[in-house]
Amino acid sequence: MNKNQIPRTRPWPAGFPTSKALTNFGDANCMEQLLVHCANAIESNDVTLAQQILWVLNNIAPPDGDSNHRLASSFLRALTARAAKMGTCKMLVAVADTRNHLTIDTHKFSVIELANFVDLTPWHRFGFTAANAAVLEATEGFSVIHIVDLSLTHCMQIPTLIDAIASRHDAPPLIKLTVADASCRDIPPVLDLSYDELGAKLVNFARSRNVIMEFRMVASSYEDGFAGLIEQLRVQQQHLVYAAEPRPSEALVINCHMMLHYIPDETLSVIHETDLTSYVYDSSSSAAAASVVTSTSSLRSLFLKSLRSLDPTVVILVDEDADLTSNNLVCRLRSAFNYLWIPYDTVDTFLPRGSKQRQWYEADICWKIENVIAREGVQRVERVEPKNRWEQRMKNANFQGVAFSEDSVAEVKAMLDEHAAGWGLKKEDEHIVLTWKGHNVVFASAWLPA
Repeated sequence: MNKNQIPRTRPWPAGFPTSKALTNFGDANCMEQLLVHCANAIESNDVTLAQQILWVLNNIAPPDGDSNHRLASSFLRALTARAAKMGTCKMLVAVADTRNHLTIDTHKFSVIELANFVDLTPWHRFGFTAANAAVLEATEGFSVIHIVDLSLTHCMQIPTLIDAIASRHDAPPLIKLTVADASCRDIPPVLDLSYDELGAKLVNFARSRNVIMEFRMVASSYEDGFAGLIEQLRVQQQHLVYAAEPRPSEALVINCHMMLHYIPDETLSVIHETDLTSYVYDSSSSAAAASVVTSTSSLRSLFLKSLRSLDPTVVILVDEDADLTSNNLVCRLRSAFNYLWIPYDTVDTFLPRGSKQRQWYEADICWKIENVIAREGVQRVERVEPKNRWEQRMKNANFQGVAFSEDSVAEVKAMLDEHAAGWGLKKEDEHIVLTWKGHNVVFASAWLPA
């Protein structure tokens, strides 16, 4: 290059903020645009442009800044993790890792720690409270309540349900609790003890409330749509039907708390036809016959149809109200950014800066963001669907929604009164939705066989 020639940097893409606007880069909308441009640069293997954007993001999004900064920093970490897997963009990792350590240290919770942790915010308590109220109403008059708990929070809802049952009945019904083994699950929150130990603690807690409870763990995973669990429940029902002696009336409750979105959906196109044999439900059930994954079906829909074949008393479905399923990285990034600002925004209302619980809380959010942004195929398990899509799945599986009673809604509102003023509740059709500053966060729904 001629010594008099001025070196030229790569021009910013159209609509990209100029260096004159550096003072406004801390704005959430601007940071979102920067992240989108960075994602596009990484996807197109444009190292020069990606490096420029990473430099800006590293300077405007400190991991210990305000909620917007920490949100952007987490997405920057996730994009860097994605770049580490892609061609010439691997060199960007060294640049970004000087500011954002790529390793996410998720905490392993004791039972007491996790119980206290989920009580900090309505994110989970909302679903617990709504589900417990719906279960109590649906199981009135049954002498046995069989609860199948598919929960992200490792049965942390169950003690509150046991308390509610014990206080409602002079002679409480027998509770049967069935769970899917989570020993191989690395999705936060992670528990530091086995489910056998957890089950023993729950049985002892129930006994302290004068409630008899049986605990059963089934080897089953979301990866195959809980096929092993479905088969075990089907076998148990057949034993009841063909029992020599009459059995007491038994309610079957399926409690799905933020767990079903880990079951593979239609967007998981990496499952090839040669792999389908491991994604099959037992064909003896008419509802599950020919239950293989095709281009127009998914394990989620097949799972729900298999649940319907069990004729449950009630199905409770609680999940996050967002759409993180797109196979387009930029669409997924935008959707995640415009949903996951909420946990960062709320944390200031209940956890002080520098506290261990806050570190655990934000590490779990970082894990989710990295999974959404940096992973693909079967490794990308955070495939959250919005409420309206779950509603359609449930209706297609021949379930009908049932409204929460006024008493149930009142209980949920009373619980929300214990938390920050930004939390709210609204009704949408038969269902209820937790909101933060007017934005949908989590929905709770109850379903009966149609």
